[in-house]
Amino acid sequence: MAAQRNFQDYLPVMANKLGGDGLIDELCNGFNLLKDSDKGVITFESLKRNSALFGLQGLSDEDLRSMVLEGDFDGDGALNQLEFCVLMFRLSPELMEGSKMWLEQVLQQELKDYF
Repeated sequence: MAAQRNFQDYLPVMANKLGGDGLIDELCNGFNLLKDSDKGVITFESLKRNSALFGLQGLSDEDLRSMVLEGDFDGDGALNQLEFCVLMFRLSPELMEGSKMWLEQVLQQELKDYF
């Protein structure tokens, strides 16, 4: 996705500073700023209109459409809150790597306890 090359990865910093619950709250706040207030989801139009709030005003229409398409799991052409949060984690390689390491540690511990 083209938008990733312009994306500054602040999620790990936010996660360390705010903790898990605080990060989720901030992602929800971000969703609320970007969503179409009438539809309750992030559309291409609402993302384009509000992207400057997040310093994304330099992204092309194609990049913004790609962001919506990449996160749109249910195929409705928009991002609901869950899809937005999942997309933000997917756009954060460092946070994803940390999540994978945490999951592997938990699974290893569970296997040890089981056997």
